[in-house]
Amino acid sequence: MVLIWTGLAGGDNEYCAILVAINSILQMVLYAPLAILFIKVISGESGELDVDYPTVAKSVAVFLGIPLGAAIVTRFSLRKLASPKWYDQVFLKFAAPWSLIGLLFTILILFASQGKRVVHQIVSVVRVAAPLIVYFAIIFFLTLLVTYKLGFGYKLAATQSFTAASNNFELAIAVAVATYGANSDQALAATVGPLIEVPVLLGLVYVVKAIGKRRGWKD
Repeated sequence: MVLIWTGLAGGDNEYCAILVAINSILQMVLYAPLAILFIKVISGESGELDVDYPTVAKSVAVFLGIPLGAAIVTRFSLRKLASPKWYDQVFLKFAAPWSLIGLLFTILILFASQGKRVVHQIVSVVRVAAPLIVYFAIIFFLTLLVTYKLGFGYKLAATQSFTAASNNFELAIAVAVATYGANSDQALAATVGPLIEVPVLLGLVYVVKAIGKRRGWKD
């Protein structure tokens, strides 16, 4: 989703793509160990909240590894079979709108799969949503302030801020469903994430554009 927010805010799409790729690689390596660390070691939970390392690792590999691998193969094969110019000017322009379509499709599926539970467990939803809203705002504006003080241009600052504030809730949902089941409280909590993230970060798109315009923030 961070690619969408960066594009809407007028950020640096190439820089964002690099950050997303690095983030995806780190998540494939660290997500499963961190899940074990936070749930089993730090919280000391077991039983119902127990997690299976192979299950988490497999979910991460499928959800992140396959798309990342497909993107790498597509890029190098098409640039070699056709030409770099065709890939950049034709293929990417054709493929770019599908990211927004994929985002809308994901939101639709989330509402369809968890909508009833969200409505009937509104107190639980609020308990998850409230700290998330605070988190998004604090991380976004803190990153924006730091990048501004460091002399970053508007595009890089906006991209860095959205990258810092965004979370891969889709991966969290995939892991929660694979580990605890689609009807679990963990899956519901993970589903609330993107349902809150989408409107909040969409609002921050307009906020950062207004800040950049008001301050005359140049690249």
